[in-house]
Amino acid sequence: MSPRPKDRILANLETIFREAYEQAKQDEDRQRMLGLDSSYQREQLLLEVLLDIRDVLHEVAESKSKQSAIEKLSALKKLTKLK
Repeated sequence: MSPRPKDRILANLETIFREAYEQAKQDEDRQRMLGLDSSYQREQLLLEVLLDIRDVLHEVAESKSKQSAIEKLSALKKLTKLK
């Protein structure tokens, strides 16, 4: 099973926020509009990072290397460990 396309997921995120933003605009709720704009940017960045991780995991799962799944996960853990 292939993962959903990144563009489709990001478009769905934009649709959700755009609808809320337009409602706030109709209500003339400037604070809500600013909050939604900020939230959208933060959520988009987080989602892009998660999608990048998903793509890497998908590549690792499909690779034909001689490493075991545990070795692959260990390598991924080292790669993503924050210092």
